[in-house]
Amino acid sequence: MVIKINLVRRKERNVSKYETRWEPKDIERFIYEQRKILAQEEGCATAHYNLGVALLQQGKLDEALDAFEESVETGQRMFEAFVNIGYIYFKKGDMEKVVLANKRAVEIEPRYARGYANMGFAYLQLGKSDEAIEALEKAIELNPRIVQAYVNLANAYLQRGDIEKSIAINKKALEIAPNFGLAHNNIAYAYYLKGEYDKALAHCDKAIELGFQVHPDFLKELEPYRKKG
Repeated sequence: MVIKINLVRRKERNVSKYETRWEPKDIERFIYEQRKILAQEEGCATAHYNLGVALLQQGKLDEALDAFEESVETGQRMFEAFVNIGYIYFKKGDMEKVVLANKRAVEIEPRYARGYANMGFAYLQLGKSDEAIEALEKAIELNPRIVQAYVNLANAYLQRGDIEKSIAINKKALEIAPNFGLAHNNIAYAYYLKGEYDKALAHCDKAIELGFQVHPDFLKELEPYRKKG
């Protein structure tokens, strides 16, 4: 699941974001500043959101969740806050709430590809392959460069038993990101299921070369198909 966390700043009544990921040098002071703003203006959605980002970076999930929930209650277009709420529920293992949070995000911003991608991932974890495919295809339609969405979509088709479709989509992922170890791992497994063991081995070895940790059980399954001598 890919989550993009952004710091937002106040600009009159609108909320805008910095393009780069925020990495504050003094996070405690930043938290203090946001709490100070909220002491003066409790309904400031931006300050609640920024506080949530800072707390999330500290790993304080419950406090961050409270801050993001305050943000969406006091702001009108805080769709990224819903995505971050979904991320927190992902960390907590509650995929149903991941779906619900990202649904709210795309209701606010229907062209937000990440929301659909995250929703599709959650559906995949829940075993709801049809819903996952619908959400992930929408994500790719909106942003054809989200490589993780292709990989999850390939897994959804594999979950549904369509090996050929899974291989084809993994190939698209590798066209975008040739050195994406997870895609090599997943297409290796699909080729293994299809009985094309040479291709499975080639992609498995490539995944390992790229630093991906292939599951030991899968390596054992492939071992008899390696040519000896």
